[in-house]
Amino acid sequence: MTDQPLDDKTWDELREIAARYPHKRSGLLPMLHLVQSAQGRITPEGIEACAEVLDLAPAEVSGVATFYTMYKRRPVGDYHVGVCVNTLCAVMGGDAIWDRLSGHLGCGNDETAEKRPEDAATVSIERIECNAACDFAPVAMVNWEFMDNQTPESVVEFVEELRAGNEVRSTRGPVVGTWRENERVIAGFNDGRADEGPSGGPASLRGTEIARERGWSAPDAGAAAIGEGESK
Repeated sequence: MTDQPLDDKTWDELREIAARYPHKRSGLLPMLHLVQSAQGRITPEGIEACAEVLDLAPAEVSGVATFYTMYKRRPVGDYHVGVCVNTLCAVMGGDAIWDRLSGHLGCGNDETAEKRPEDAATVSIERIECNAACDFAPVAMVNWEFMDNQTPESVVEFVEELRAGNEVRSTRGPVVGTWRENERVIAGFNDGRADEGPSGGPASLRGTEIARERGWSAPDAGAAAIGEGESK
């Protein structure tokens, strides 16, 4: 496997990220995302580069890169699909979605499906323990963009659209970008698409609607503190 070397622009952007923080080592997480946007994964060269910019030992950088599952040591597809299999999503069908998708693609966790001659893009898949979107269960993600209220059939359908090179829009967000494009955004480089698509949905807002219907309001924090003090 041959990785594309980090170019001068990426080196400059690594330094730019480090300079954002009072303590430059705080920039390590977005810097690792930038490495993934440039090379498709966390490479030995990327680890060495982050270590050099931050005055860290490569072992310290490697320890962070191997701790978090969002950093990949093996190449991923153009589109990385995560399927939530944690409790609520599993109860709502997450396991069935995973079984159908992995069987359809012929690959397992953190693996990339073989690219067919007719495919325009590659797809990799991952079992995710929680997408923090339980109100939209079962949930999948594509390059960290939400795909809500999924079924085995709907996931296979949008995956086939991605493989064909067709546009797929996330449920609460923009048209799905490639893995490298989205990794660059996570690194802190704005693509100008933050307002493309809704950020919330009916399930998230239902509690607020019920409160309004019933005339509920949050207690006054100051009054509650005073009352607590009087009770003592």
